[in-house]
Amino acid sequence: MWWSYQDVAEAKERIQREIARRVKRGERFEPLAVPAGKKSLCGTFWGQAWCRHLETYQQYESRLPRGRSYLRQGNVYNLEITPGNLAAVVAGSELYDTRVRIEPLKAPDWQHIVRKCEGQVSSMLDLLAGRLGDGVMRVLSDPEHGLFPQAREIRFDCSCPDFADMCKHVSAVLYGAGVLLDAKPELLFTLRGVDGSDLLAQAKEAAVTGMAQTGDELAGADLGAIFGIDLAELPVEPETAPAKLREKPSKPPSKRRKRAS
Repeated sequence: MWWSYQDVAEAKERIQREIARRVKRGERFEPLAVPAGKKSLCGTFWGQAWCRHLETYQQYESRLPRGRSYLRQGNVYNLEITPGNLAAVVAGSELYDTRVRIEPLKAPDWQHIVRKCEGQVSSMLDLLAGRLGDGVMRVLSDPEHGLFPQAREIRFDCSCPDFADMCKHVSAVLYGAGVLLDAKPELLFTLRGVDGSDLLAQAKEAAVTGMAQTGDELAGADLGAIFGIDLAELPVEPETAPAKLREKPSKPPSKRRKRAS
């Protein structure tokens, strides 16, 4: 189907009128803001890692670029990430309700990640900012066993007439999730149905265990050898006996003078 520039302009005007009508009716329409003038959609570790992961799916290769274009044009509205779901309204020739369902991360897989990261995540701020050791970040972003979903765990639903496995509206929502993770990386844990603080709890438990083990080791150790001193030569302060309370001397019995008879 051939679209002229006039057709595109008219479609955009029609869409904007429809959005204005719905807003007046009380509906929410918030466009997802994308950084302008930058080649990359995302600027943080989590956003970039999400987009790179999507691009590893060969079956998505032909559809993803059109989604990026839609996103940059400001056509994605009301994008929300909730447990197991991405949902948005995408403007095309009409307004389309688009949903991406993602299976939650299985409990054994999450526990495997937690064990692999044990003792290495000391701060939730560092985790969300992607400021952790390379080993931890590789575990979390591993394409097969990390936090990101596999293609088989993703299902699409869009009200548009495109019957392809992935329409451009779904693609725009998937890329939009990367932009949203730039601002709120904790939503990745929400999406996969896991608690990111589990990683932090493991770090605390490891620290406490380490302190307890250190205490046990010191219990039977030669402290003089450890600290480089001879405990036998240290001066011992003599114990000071408690001062005795002074007894107040009793007064001698007063002598009465005899009266002369």
